[in-house]
Amino acid sequence: MGFHAQLERSWTASSSMLCVGLDPDPARLPAPLDGAPDAIERFCRAIIDATADLVCSFKPQFAYFASQRAEHALERICVYIRETYPDVTLILDAKRGDIGSTAEHYAREAFGRYGAHAVTVNPYLGTDSVEPFFAHAGNDGGGVIALCRTSNPGGDDFQSLVTAPEHGGKPIYMHVAERVANEWSQLGDCGLVVGATYPAELAEIRAAAPGLPFLVPGVGAQGGDAATVVEHGADATARGLIVSSSRAVLYASSGEDFADAARAEAKRTAEALALADPGDD
Repeated sequence: MGFHAQLERSWTASSSMLCVGLDPDPARLPAPLDGAPDAIERFCRAIIDATADLVCSFKPQFAYFASQRAEHALERICVYIRETYPDVTLILDAKRGDIGSTAEHYAREAFGRYGAHAVTVNPYLGTDSVEPFFAHAGNDGGGVIALCRTSNPGGDDFQSLVTAPEHGGKPIYMHVAERVANEWSQLGDCGLVVGATYPAELAEIRAAAPGLPFLVPGVGAQGGDAATVVEHGADATARGLIVSSSRAVLYASSGEDFADAARAEAKRTAEALALADPGDD
């Protein structure tokens, strides 16, 4: 089953477009896990179990595990998601970007070691930097989700630069959206990362890439609004979105009730997404 088919399965099973990002920060783990040698894995499993029926996706952020030498815990967490909650899409947030044999090894890591349904990539090294991801996606047909318009303020440094008229006269993020929608999608299942904090640009990118799923970070701690995201970013089927919330869900409580608090926050966000009206953009 390819990434797009898996995602459709997830949207249908959960009736949700919410994605919970798994960003286990040791400095913010709840008090009951403080100092435990397996704290990261226990924390992530508790969050997964508490929210799995409310989400279409879980998105482990690779750096939070690698910085703590917890890659083996990440492997076990990915296996746990795939085996225990097969209706949930697993996205590895790694933002990989390299060429040649290096890209091949990154692809093997994402799809082989971690069994991701999709992986985030940096598109700025061009088509040859993502071809290995399609080649190594395996029988499951893993997907590539390219950074397009990110939610951080510094994204303007390059993504919003307008090219010369002879090159289209458009922001670079629009060139990325069109290349992924029109060319990379011929290589395999694709998606785009588009931040919740730029709703007008979200609508602009949706018009350029009507058939691609959007991974939308920035709801919750970064200030993005769930209803606005749906209004500007939903596709013609009133789906098309993987709306990620990480810190707001993970750290809803630092006490014994952290999993219950995470569930309550995830439920609130999922309901806000479900109640929002898709716009006509």
